[in-house]
Amino acid sequence: MTQLVDQYGRIHDYLRISVTDRCNLRCVYCMPAEGMVFDPPEKIMRYEEIEEVVKVAAKLGVSKLRLTGGEPLVRKDIEILVEKLSAIPGIKDIALTTNGIFLAKKAKRLKEAGITRVNLSLDSMNPVTFSEITRGGDLSKVIAGLEACFEVGIAPVKINVVLMKGMNDGEVDDFLQLAMEKPVHIRFIEYMPIGHDDDGWKNRYFPLSNVLDHIKKLGYQPVAEGTVPGNGPADYWKHPDAKGNVGFIHPVSDHFCQTCTRLRLTADGYIKPCLFWQDELFVRRHIGNEEAIADVFKKALNIKPENHEMAQKLIGEDTTFQPTIRRMSQIGG
Repeated sequence: MTQLVDQYGRIHDYLRISVTDRCNLRCVYCMPAEGMVFDPPEKIMRYEEIEEVVKVAAKLGVSKLRLTGGEPLVRKDIEILVEKLSAIPGIKDIALTTNGIFLAKKAKRLKEAGITRVNLSLDSMNPVTFSEITRGGDLSKVIAGLEACFEVGIAPVKINVVLMKGMNDGEVDDFLQLAMEKPVHIRFIEYMPIGHDDDGWKNRYFPLSNVLDHIKKLGYQPVAEGTVPGNGPADYWKHPDAKGNVGFIHPVSDHFCQTCTRLRLTADGYIKPCLFWQDELFVRRHIGNEEAIADVFKKALNIKPENHEMAQKLIGEDTTFQPTIRRMSQIGG
């Protein structure tokens, strides 16, 4: 079978698809306070175009997909896209990353359409702090979405927590308690400098080594690699009495680029080989030409660097390439 292999020997079988740059929240690490100027509808890829790109990707060995945004559930009839993608030969896994606000209403239909797993962005268990981080979000709706996943059989659910100094770094034990009580995978994530044209993010950066030291004292033990379903780079730990477990994604302090297997399709039709760097190739113009689409994927692998250099950016060193100026909501995370 044809495979997408880059110059460093990494086999890429995973495509993250941003279906929209729009979002109903304004999280502090994703958008500026003034919000974003969103792309007009005609600039966003149609479902049929996304389907065509994925059909080519599947022939090249891609078997795992993740739908992201912006917020994917603000896209009308997202279930139709899920059905189209789940019917493509070779696609074995379709996950969804969502802020959960609309999830309670859509969980059953999404599962029926073919969603296999859900990642829920939930940065605080405190309603006031949650509203501050999301700039107006309602925590109760996200919790309802989580419960809906359990009810329809989407489990376990991964919960993404971007830890930020002075905002939610005091809530670690609250999330640990959630993993004790529910079959969830809590994933603590370091704040990344994606799309920031200044160094303000450094003031909120919180290294995960602090949390790891804490859970070791509480009796958590490492989980064997490969036992947690999904495509993520997290290192997982589990308490013997817990229903769930805890993972760490530390792209800044300890990058995982050597095991990266993912490419990204942006909502406006670009293949992006690395989240951090600005390099991306316009694939939408080749809709209708399978060979040209395949060639874009191969070219993307040829320009994919060995690693990102977020750690260098943290300490103020020059980077080898140009970091992206797109915000996280525009890329798809």
